[in-house]
Parts: sequence; structure tokens; C-alpha cells
Amino acid sequence: MKILFLHGWHSVPGGVKPTYLKEHGHEVINPALDDDDFGAALATAQAEFDKHQPQVVVGSSRGGAVAMNINSGDAKLVLLCPAWKKWGTVKTVRPSTVILHSKNDDVIPFDDSMELARVSGATLIEVGNDHRLAAPDSLKAMLKACSF
Repeated sequence: MKILFLHGWHSVPGGVKPTYLKEHGHEVINPALDDDDFGAALATAQAEFDKHQPQVVVGSSRGGAVAMNINSGDAKLVLLCPAWKKWGTVKTVRPSTVILHSKNDDVIPFDDSMELARVSGATLIEVGNDHRLAAPDSLKAMLKACSF
């Protein structure tokens, strides 16, 4: 499956999460997103989406806000601790969206994801012990969320 992975703020392509997806047989597009200019990050993400037409868009933290704000057509959205209240203008997602978030996140409040899931009808899965969601159980949950 083709997955567009949008990394978080001050993160880089090729991290633990996109590497995990790649190791499990997926084609992962993982562009570098501008940390300082949200509009530039959106433009990069949209260009990569349009070029590759992935079936799934995974957005981590700020990358989750980017994922919410691009035109992703019918692609499935998987949001990891999305920072949607800090960046972007979109306040809802499609009901088919899966949100993974830890109650112990000290960067993005778990309540933000509870609210997004409630207003959108999206699925919220509590997983992990921190904001990074890089532990084995979190990675497995992300992989499962990407499947149809």
C-alpha cells in the first residue's frame, strides 16, 4: 500500500514510524516539511499527495494538522496525536479517520483528540505512553490503523 507520512514539528523524514511502515511492506512517501512556514508545509504535502495518490495519509503531531488541511480525496487519514488546535484551520475530519493518542501525552492534550473524534465521528484509540508513539504497541496500532 502507498502511504504518505507527514512528520511532526522539528522532526525529520526517515524516523521510527515511517521506517516501521516501510519494513512492513508499504511504500512510504515521507517528504521534509517546513518547520517554520505552515503554508509551505501544506504545499509540499499537497504536491506529494497529488504526485503519488496514496491510499493512506499518516500525520504525526503537526503533520496531523497538515494531513487534515490538505485535499486528500478519499485517502484514509491516520492521525497520531494531531496538533490540529495549534496549526491550520480545519476543525473536523471524515468519520473514517483513525486517531491514535496517548493519555500521557505531555505535548498535545488527549482531550484535543477526544474533541476531534466527537465532533467528526472519527475513531479514537488510546495507545502508548508519550507523545512520540514510537513504542512497539503504538507502532503496531499505527500499522493496523493503516489497513482497510
